[in-house]
Amino acid sequence: MQKQKTKLVSNVITMTYRNLLKTFHNPDSLLDVVVQPVLFMVLFGYLFGGAIAGNVHDYLPIIVPGILMQALLSAASGSGTQISDDMNTGIYTRFKSLPISPLAPLAGQLLADIFRLLLAALAAIGTGYLMGWRPQSGFGWLIVVIMLDVFLGWALSWIFALYGLIAKSATMVESISLMTMLILIFLSNAFVPVQTLPRFMQFLVTINPVSYVISASRTILNDGFWPRDAWIVLGAGVLTVLVCSPLTTIVYNYKNNK
Repeated sequence: MQKQKTKLVSNVITMTYRNLLKTFHNPDSLLDVVVQPVLFMVLFGYLFGGAIAGNVHDYLPIIVPGILMQALLSAASGSGTQISDDMNTGIYTRFKSLPISPLAPLAGQLLADIFRLLLAALAAIGTGYLMGWRPQSGFGWLIVVIMLDVFLGWALSWIFALYGLIAKSATMVESISLMTMLILIFLSNAFVPVQTLPRFMQFLVTINPVSYVISASRTILNDGFWPRDAWIVLGAGVLTVLVCSPLTTIVYNYKNNK
């Protein structure tokens, strides 16, 4: 039994390393994880900072949590694309012929997502820091926000992974993931004050789960305490993992055994 557990851990680590290498050697994947957060932070910060907050410096406390969440959504969606690509190219069929645990490829993908999410978070936060942003609550609370947002991004990775298993092509996964990310981010409080929006859009922003994440991050970073929104975000992430992880595993085993 102990030998089997050791073998599973070894297999998962190997698959995690393989997926990370695939990300770093694939320009499209690396663009989503590193370049996109930097580009959006610079463009949105300098384009909208003066119009919305009067200057870039005053706009950064608003936009940094928004770009952080956008970066994590984009990185999380890559999970579905990679799984769909591996399924359609027959890589998983080759894995079945190897003396490895059947769950190792899926577990390795989801574990690699944690590192990809951390990289995306560091790219977003680092760019904001270089532009002059500083967390008012201190470095410790910044770590808390990164951990909370990365956990939620990892929870969403299970949803995208599930879609990657059932979608017909990686292109379809990319299209749906992009539309989902754009709707969730731009129909939230990420970039503009909610009170400036029309009433019907204010309602949509209010019920958007991404708005809770961004509000919680702003409160923690600016005021230095754990708000009610953060508990909602944490609970939603745990619930998503509890529901989607077994469902994704069942679908994976079904597809893998066909």
